[in-house]
Amino acid sequence: MQLSVVVSLMNEEENIRPLIEQVDEALKNFEYELILVDDGSTDNTINEIKKYMNDKTKLVILNRNYGQTPAMAAGIEIAEGDLIVTMDGDLQNDPSDIPMMIEKLNEGYDVVAGIRAKRQDEPVRKFLSKIANKIIRKVTGVHITDYGCTLKVFKKDVAKNLQLYGELHRFIPILAKMYGAKITEVPVKHHERQFGSSKYGFNRTFKVISDLMYLVFMQRFSQKPMHFFGSIGFIMFSSGMLIDFYLLVLKLFGENIGGRPLLTLGTMLIIGGIQLITTGFIAELLTRTYYESQNKKPYVIKEIVTKDNNEKQN
Repeated sequence: MQLSVVVSLMNEEENIRPLIEQVDEALKNFEYELILVDDGSTDNTINEIKKYMNDKTKLVILNRNYGQTPAMAAGIEIAEGDLIVTMDGDLQNDPSDIPMMIEKLNEGYDVVAGIRAKRQDEPVRKFLSKIANKIIRKVTGVHITDYGCTLKVFKKDVAKNLQLYGELHRFIPILAKMYGAKITEVPVKHHERQFGSSKYGFNRTFKVISDLMYLVFMQRFSQKPMHFFGSIGFIMFSSGMLIDFYLLVLKLFGENIGGRPLLTLGTMLIIGGIQLITTGFIAELLTRTYYESQNKKPYVIKEIVTKDNNEKQN
């Protein structure tokens, strides 16, 4: 198998037919499979896929709604292609860009990410996205222009080792960089949504911030969390000891230190420092468990449907 295209979907019934047709037209010169992952749709999405699927289409039905990241991970898990493409199912990404991105990948890269050059979204959303991209680049040191563009092409080994959990799909370039991938980016087309409604809202801003904090920690301290907790704990413990030593000297010279707030502060810093250092020990043990335990999936695949078994059922 040359190419696997993974698309996660939720309530996109009107987009199914044009999506399948556009992918087939764009990749007519490729051996490919189109993996459509239904992430708990409540409309007619599944039936529309079964109606218009061709022999290159696989429908992956999850047992409930998990979110875009687990749905994407489910599609990547069953992908058989040497190259794996991820894209949105709302037709804002254009499948005709995929051949160009594959050519770029063949220049010696492991991941090619899209940049929505003429993004067709609301001004407020574009403004917030621009700020978020700048912050992510600054904090992580991974200089990708458009973290929000789902259209990406990966070599198989990179995609299979992304370890996608929670809502980390927007940080895929960082995960790929942590794996050791060589990444580049190219401008791609972006269309206005024609059918359905966007699943994005302002509440995702806080999720992005929390996920970013987690990724920065993983990027810098994933294998040695003691360096993070231990350093802060040592600073707090040392500061507390210095404060208490200073108060002890004052006491020796006859000063009354009973009502000084520094005494409380020093004690709190010592206790907090000890707690952070011991947290570092626990984090070290959890890290070893994480790397050595069984690889459990954050989703459940209810059914995989192909054109052949769909026709047999009907």
